[in-house]
Amino acid sequence: MTDMFLERNFDQALSPADILQLVGEAGDCFGIHRVVWRESLLSSDCHRMFCWFSAADMESARIAMRQIGTDTTVFWRGSVHTAPGVVEEDIASANVLVERSFEKAVALQDIQDLEDAGIGCLETRNVRFIRTYFSADQTRMICLYAAPDAESVRQAQREAGVPFVDAWTFQAIRPDGSESVNI
Repeated sequence: MTDMFLERNFDQALSPADILQLVGEAGDCFGIHRVVWRESLLSSDCHRMFCWFSAADMESARIAMRQIGTDTTVFWRGSVHTAPGVVEEDIASANVLVERSFEKAVALQDIQDLEDAGIGCLETRNVRFIRTYFSADQTRMICLYAAPDAESVRQAQREAGVPFVDAWTFQAIRPDGSESVNI
């Protein structure tokens, strides 16, 4: 199975119930194309969402998404990297998403080295790195953190010299219907 990620913006705010309903309505189509929904991260303003799916291949997932009317403008294949020592409870504590975009391909290790060098900046603000979703073309990265708020993460990223586009708080919505509410 291939991991793939969808980024969406909405004019009208969505609720976690709306997301669960959309995924439920996509069930048959996802089944036919062997698409598995792993998780969605909904911004605190409910206008942005990042979703993680697995499927046999990218084209099958695109077909399934288009058949249910999903905008796939920002839909990419990638890999999932969880920080060493992170356990399931830590993943559930993640509440801030950081978007990174690069003009040229970067090595995951190069960005990790920058963050490791600035670990003091994270610790000072009580920010803990949890997981990275890294695009196959190495130009896009989404990182999850457990932190008091998004501004703490932004400040730590700036001080550590780690490039980022934006940082925002989220709640996770999962296939079992559970939601994190640690915004």
